[in-house]
Amino acid sequence: MIRSANLGFPRIGARRELKKALEAYWKGDGDLTALKTTAADLRAQHWRLQQEAGVDIIPSNDFSLYDQMLDMTAALGAAPPRFAEETAGETESDVDLYFAMARGAPHAPAMEMTKWFDTNYHYIVPEFHEDQTFDATPLKATSEYLEAKGLGIETRPVLIGPVTYLSLGKAKDKGLAPLSLLPRLLPAYAALLRGLKDAGADSVQLDEPILCQDLSPEERAAFAPAYDALRSVGLDIMVATYFDGLRDNLSLAASLPVGGLHIDLVRAPDQIDAALDALDADKTLSLGLVDGRNIWRTDLSAALAVVEKAKAKAKRASDKLHIAPSCSLLHAPIDLDLETKLDSELKSWMAFAKQKLEEIAALTTAANEGRASTSKAFAESDAAAGARKTSKRIHDDAVKVRAAAVTPADIERAHGFDARRPVQRARFDLPPFPTTTIGSFPQTREVRKARAAHKRRELDDAGYEAFLKRETESAVRKQEALGLDVLVHGEFERNDMVEYFGEQLAGFAFTKNGWVQSYGSRCVKPPVIFGDVSRPAPMTVTWSAYAQSLTEKPVKGMLTGPVTILQWSFVRDDQPRAETCKQIALAIRDEAVDLEKAGVAMIQIDEPAFREGLPLRNADRGAYLQWAVECFRLSASGVKDETQIHTHMCYSEFNDIMTSIAALDADVISIETSRSDMELLDAFSDFKYPNEIGPGVWDIHSPRVPSASEMETLLRKAADVIAPDQLWVNPDCGLKTRGWEETEASLKHMTDAARRMREQFA
Repeated sequence: MIRSANLGFPRIGARRELKKALEAYWKGDGDLTALKTTAADLRAQHWRLQQEAGVDIIPSNDFSLYDQMLDMTAALGAAPPRFAEETAGETESDVDLYFAMARGAPHAPAMEMTKWFDTNYHYIVPEFHEDQTFDATPLKATSEYLEAKGLGIETRPVLIGPVTYLSLGKAKDKGLAPLSLLPRLLPAYAALLRGLKDAGADSVQLDEPILCQDLSPEERAAFAPAYDALRSVGLDIMVATYFDGLRDNLSLAASLPVGGLHIDLVRAPDQIDAALDALDADKTLSLGLVDGRNIWRTDLSAALAVVEKAKAKAKRASDKLHIAPSCSLLHAPIDLDLETKLDSELKSWMAFAKQKLEEIAALTTAANEGRASTSKAFAESDAAAGARKTSKRIHDDAVKVRAAAVTPADIERAHGFDARRPVQRARFDLPPFPTTTIGSFPQTREVRKARAAHKRRELDDAGYEAFLKRETESAVRKQEALGLDVLVHGEFERNDMVEYFGEQLAGFAFTKNGWVQSYGSRCVKPPVIFGDVSRPAPMTVTWSAYAQSLTEKPVKGMLTGPVTILQWSFVRDDQPRAETCKQIALAIRDEAVDLEKAGVAMIQIDEPAFREGLPLRNADRGAYLQWAVECFRLSASGVKDETQIHTHMCYSEFNDIMTSIAALDADVISIETSRSDMELLDAFSDFKYPNEIGPGVWDIHSPRVPSASEMETLLRKAADVIAPDQLWVNPDCGLKTRGWEETEASLKHMTDAARRMREQFA
């Protein structure tokens, strides 16, 4: 019999219960017992949900209080030395250490954070030193396995695989190759697996998504010894790959001494034939047929055809096939049933994590017993697929005509940066090392309360507008008092940097509970792009113009770029993503032109997700970078030379795409650099980045307030590799999630650091 399997389930809870418990614990409003109780309740709910859906193989240890890579660092005893104080004699020392690594401590900055492959999920980057040791602590994985067993549910524990873990880490000592630590790491991994075996587990899932990338010779050579060492433990190992196809790594993956291999047949459907041929008949092939990263209903008929092809391979018994999602369901919202106000037609096209489990179970039943055994599920799937092809609400001929008419001239500013720069400098007359922020200011309880009251119609439009005006003016006055050179309006009217725009664009739909985890307790509710995109009316002009009217200093208009809106939405899959992105770019272009007409002289078009969209394989990257750059330039090139275009990118490695970053031709780019101690600037230095740049000097994802001296040190590092007259001074990212007290203290330190730099470079 073919079995159904799941690779991972969302952790946050359908109503973000984990987020609320975490933030209460961090604020001191809840104790550790309350946090652990919430976590245990969520795990139990999710295991039972999967069991009730009919999933045969249910994961455990996929739950995390913050991040699965951080969990591995903790389980391997690999905490960086600077966090030693968190392990000294405290009854809650393990949790204190765990959260210190993620969020920082008074004496130690947090570990670096970056994107998990091409998703909007952020992981905590492991740090490695020459004297690195590993000491296995299997308590979490074994206790959660036993916790499920106590509920009568057998699970398959999930761990990050050893080669992916090392490959995604960062050496902190010069010359150290993380993979050289593999001989030290493997005994700790083996100890983790033995702990699970001793607890009663008979199988384990080891995630090795690195196999879907171009491997270095060192990475390729690491797999065989790693899995030779781990097979001796005696657990049946399922190696899980996802986010792309295995391609040239297929033979390597198929040759590993493990019990099975999971492949992503959503991102790479064409790999099925090669995988069936390459994998020995005594190994299990897990078919990732249900999209773990989008919200559209699975075409069950098409998926079943793939299963039937796999069954037809005579050398493989049915019990050596699993039906699964393409990847962990971590990246999907939890339950479509909670969307009681969503348009019924749109809802009929969708499936969230809970519904995807039902699709997996329906596919498995159909594969074992015939399609007629799940006729209702297949009928609904076929109806949804047909409706999406023909629905008139999806297609707008005027939008398609305009997008098709875009010419090369539309993606060029009137003149190059060398000509624009003196015009802009004369207009703004800013001091050296000009200071600014990235856009948002704290979304306090009062702001959230007013927004909720307005949505419930308990606060009328006039009252809400008056409240927002007060908040905006207060933010402007605070920025003036702090001595910032370029201001922002604070974005108090915005719920999310993508959702806010999507709510005002045609072709978008929204959920009430479609939350997914971005990092830690940070959750986002991506819009759904179901149709052609256009801008019916201006979206930001009123608030940007109002803020500019309050001050003589320049106020940046704040827009989200087309690539980020695309990447941070659930995107229609019936046309190329490049075409959807171009439609969004034209809408943002219209907004930028209207901001300029309203007297807004600086416009920031944020693209934090620009690198996130980069394909995992080098061979696929050129095409993406071409259309992504063109879409940004299309959005920014409608304004005059004297209007300064800014962009912002965060938590991304730029080294391999510097040519494309420069090709964006933004007048000023701000980037995250504080967690990486300015390491990212090496890319800008080696490339000799031509325009102006603001390296972030304050990690806003940590509650820690850095000193002016720390920021000055970072700026001096920046000035060593980039000309001082190119440098701006700013935080790493927007300040939406911070409180006003820490925000004002940190910004005061930031402006002090900028003043000291001006004195030094006078």
